[in-house]
Amino acid sequence: MIDWFFGAPRRAYALICLACIGMLAFGMYLQHVVGLEPCPMCVVQRYALAMVGVFALIAALSNRKGVQVPFALLALLSAIGGAFTAARQTWLQWHPPEFVSCGRDIYGMIESFPLQRALPMIFKGSGDCSKVDWTFLGLSIANWSFISFVVFGLLLIVLAARSLRRSHSGFAAA
Repeated sequence: MIDWFFGAPRRAYALICLACIGMLAFGMYLQHVVGLEPCPMCVVQRYALAMVGVFALIAALSNRKGVQVPFALLALLSAIGGAFTAARQTWLQWHPPEFVSCGRDIYGMIESFPLQRALPMIFKGSGDCSKVDWTFLGLSIANWSFISFVVFGLLLIVLAARSLRRSHSGFAAA
């Protein structure tokens, strides 16, 4: 199983990209069907997840290891940023502040502010970052997000290291 995944780096990057798409789709489902409002930290995690997916897709579409490694490292940096944000949100959920100040209602922002000021505020989200609205197996969305980013990061480290090892052994043989 491990050789099936790591033995074909393009397949591994494609699977990481598909996992990111699936997670983003589930987030949209929770928002638009279930009615959960994303908080600013949730929005940042979505962007980080999208970046991991895009960089993994570029690595999957490239047949050259010289392109795969830099995009794997960019995906890794995105995963680290997402993991940091998810860890911070998890901490806020475990230690909620006395006063919540995570954002405003989207429609209220559009009505109250000119579009040039409202657009950046829209992408900040509007939910409470310390509130746990949904759980699965006792873990919140932020907990699952952190676990996912860590798994993606570990996979990307192994993929990049294996690609670098192969490229260095190819230079030594030449």
